[in-house]
Amino acid sequence: MMNSMVDWFFNKSGKWQEAYQELREIVLDCGLTEELKWGCPCYTNQKSNIVLIHGFKNYCALLFMQGALLKDPKKILVQQTKNVQSARQIRFFDIEEILKNKSTIKAYIKEAVKNDKAGLKVEMKTTTEYEMPEEFQSALEEMPDLKSAFYKLTPGRQRGYLLYFSSAKQSKTRMDRVEKYIPKILENKGLDD
Repeated sequence: MMNSMVDWFFNKSGKWQEAYQELREIVLDCGLTEELKWGCPCYTNQKSNIVLIHGFKNYCALLFMQGALLKDPKKILVQQTKNVQSARQIRFFDIEEILKNKSTIKAYIKEAVKNDKAGLKVEMKTTTEYEMPEEFQSALEEMPDLKSAFYKLTPGRQRGYLLYFSSAKQSKTRMDRVEKYIPKILENKGLDD
């Protein structure tokens, strides 16, 4: 069902407007409800987020919230980064790709809806399964207040810090990052708060 609150996304000027409109028609043809979430058209099935439309400089995409569950027989799903656990994209570099793959796109959407109706969810890694950089582990051991504050953060915020700290290749960079963010952790704030 089309939602007029989302029209602005499709009516604004931009490189992908024609492609967005085509994707909108395809998704709505699959019986999903159109909503606005995260500044993008998001399509739901009984309040569950199934897929959203978004664009970048070089491509536009359908983002399947539980895309890791899709069978992907055409090998077209993309995991945006190695740390994305459940979402997967189908990327389009021009409208012709969308037009010639309508039936495939619909098949993927229908499978996503079927998975949602069956209650399937991607099993997410727990925070304890993420690498704890030794520089941060040392800081936690030396500062009980920091340790207490860190474990009071939401699991998502904890993972954000662990991923950011461990992504640095050099120990000095990891230590600099830990030292820089100690005040934020003590204030119960996440990396981007």
